[in-house]
Amino acid sequence: MKLDRLNKHGSGAYFPAFLLFLYLTNKKQTDLKTLTNLLFILAFFSFLGCSNQSSDNLADDKSGSDTSAETINYIPGYIKLHKSGELKKRGEELWERMKMCDICPRNCKVNRFEGKRGQCGANSDLEIATYGPHFGEEYAFVGKGGTGRIFFTNCPMRCVFCLTHKISCEGSGEKYSIEDLAEMMLSIQQSGCSNICLVTPTHYIPHILLAIDIAAGKGLMLPIIYNTGGFENSEVLKYLDGVIDIYLTDFKYGCNEEAGKYSLGAFNYVDSTKKALIEMQRQVGTAKKDPKTGLWQKGLIIRHLIMPNNVSCSKEIIEWISKNLPKETYITIMITYEPLYNAKNYPAINRNITKKEYMDVINAAKDAGLTNVHVYD
Repeated sequence: MKLDRLNKHGSGAYFPAFLLFLYLTNKKQTDLKTLTNLLFILAFFSFLGCSNQSSDNLADDKSGSDTSAETINYIPGYIKLHKSGELKKRGEELWERMKMCDICPRNCKVNRFEGKRGQCGANSDLEIATYGPHFGEEYAFVGKGGTGRIFFTNCPMRCVFCLTHKISCEGSGEKYSIEDLAEMMLSIQQSGCSNICLVTPTHYIPHILLAIDIAAGKGLMLPIIYNTGGFENSEVLKYLDGVIDIYLTDFKYGCNEEAGKYSLGAFNYVDSTKKALIEMQRQVGTAKKDPKTGLWQKGLIIRHLIMPNNVSCSKEIIEWISKNLPKETYITIMITYEPLYNAKNYPAINRNITKKEYMDVINAAKDAGLTNVHVYD
């Protein structure tokens, strides 16, 4: 195409040059003034040809730039759900389920609209502790602008060793409306964050869906990360299909007995989490990064915290993942356990982990054939 363009626009100089050639070959003697004028005319037509060529090249470059930008634009799945009315419908259906709440696997059947609080600690009021740019994660989550974290108050897990117990177990936070939550999401986008990260969102899924629906109507376009302790109702997770881009989930326990002892009677944790992981994998697949930005684009990411005295039953978790999820599932092994909050009242977990406990889990992952295991320290 460039060669054709040059032939087209460069031809402006060819005709005057041809006339000059004919004139000189038929003229026995040419005065200096006449020759100078002819050369000036030739140069002028050559300039016109080059100018036209440059203008067309600039136009073509601009057009190519626009096309390239369009191909890399991210369009969230929740935009389509918003436009069809499906997103609002899902939020309203889950809203009604809070009358006899079964949003999380505790299935406590509390009527949250009467102001009663379920075992998660929440009633129908939306309570949020903090929101805004956050940089305390791996680069693939935060990028240059940070991850837009929205940290919800209360939690279905209620772990006795909770790092954020002031928020998750003791109710630190303020009440907000669904419209407020939508505005938070938009302000996060305006501040330049790479995504929106919903932290401990389980018990507020109805509020979140309705807020995303409002924000989508006002221009929200960011990917959404669902950061959870893993204690999820797999049937409720289906309402998030097409809404969530990245599931960032804990797999805390591989044995129900320990889950019940250290997380407020969550004796159904293991079974619930396994079903939830299968559903998450179905929705978003194996985690993948954007090759241009290095940021997480879509997929399932599992985090496992090693605990002292094998309280977390780590080997059972590793074995289950290797048999039920792809071998390349992205797994982060966390060695950051500290005996915080009420852990001092439980001798088995009232210390940090040892190097041997750490290496036992790493070796178990290798033996299981898992190919995408990382250590977070």
